[in-house]
Amino acid sequence: MKKVLVINASARTERSQSRKLTEVFVDHWKGIHQHQEIRFRELGNADVPHISENWIAAAFKPAANRSEQEMEALKISDVYISELKEADVIVLGTPMYNWSIPSALKAYIDQVVRVNETWKRNPDNMQNPYIGLLENKTLFLLLARGAQGYEKGGYNAHIDFQTDYLKTVFNIIGISNIHVIAVNGESFDAEKYRAAITTSHQQVRALMEMELV
Repeated sequence: MKKVLVINASARTERSQSRKLTEVFVDHWKGIHQHQEIRFRELGNADVPHISENWIAAAFKPAANRSEQEMEALKISDVYISELKEADVIVLGTPMYNWSIPSALKAYIDQVVRVNETWKRNPDNMQNPYIGLLENKTLFLLLARGAQGYEKGGYNAHIDFQTDYLKTVFNIIGISNIHVIAVNGESFDAEKYRAAITTSHQQVRALMEMELV
């Protein structure tokens, strides 16, 4: 039985297209897998703490040498990382805010990209000094953007600081089996947007039916 972690980063609930994509994923997953373990992690409407001076001091020293204050600073990081380690499939639904990601998701990333927990140094390769520790996992990036043209070669691709950033971060911590599905155009063309929603939902279902997960 594969374990699924569903992460929602949108600040919206009722009208969030990234949340709708994660819902489509979960519904279809349940239809395919009779037995499943699905865990949800809310970011968009949660108080995700930013890293602090105590956090940084604690993260870069052995666990046995940490003070109680430093261990407290890492508590939520430990929870987030434990969830990632236990998951076989990670589903991240996020909108694009100001051509990048929501601040809550950035704070989450800072909490989980942690030396000797999700990555370690490779001193023998200065060009690529990162060894990811979260292997054998599949990641679905389910993205929502207000405008169009963010696809590779598109007229807005040069201002997409969402897709490649997320792929890079997860690659660094060891997750390289990544599938990206995006719905674009909410703010501009209603007809094209409705078509994009339909297409994105079909893509989510098709990936699972191809037994990629």
